[in-house]
Amino acid sequence: MFRGVTAINLDEKWRLAIPTRYRAELKECCEYQLILTVSLDKCLLLYPLPEWEEIEKKLVKLPALNKQAKRLQRLLIGHATECEMDNQGRFLISEPLRKFAGIEKRAMLIGQGNKFEIWDEESWNTSRDEWVSDETLNDISDLSPELESLSF
Repeated sequence: MFRGVTAINLDEKWRLAIPTRYRAELKECCEYQLILTVSLDKCLLLYPLPEWEEIEKKLVKLPALNKQAKRLQRLLIGHATECEMDNQGRFLISEPLRKFAGIEKRAMLIGQGNKFEIWDEESWNTSRDEWVSDETLNDISDLSPELESLSF
């Protein structure tokens, strides 16, 4: 289970180092085999390979003639890049993926349970501040019953 927010500097070769606290779990669940792809939120998604394979199976089964499904497949599967962590827990973020997310030097690694989001630090701070100040976030009337039961 991946949770928490971590600010990380990319090194001069555009590698991101996964914090030590996640490495044992990543070794156990996927032998450091990771998939990096884009998100509709203009950030990157980092999946352990087995988690990604489940998502990919669902994406491939979407209706071929549905325009939105095709776009989603092109974005997520088309940008999916295999990554392997080195002995220092680093992996390379390719130039096209860095540019997509606007990542320069500082990134934010956001644990999301079964995956991570990787944001440009400034974009993350701006988006987070917008979400927190959004009055509609406090209105839970439109939430599903599962979310209504959360007390936060």
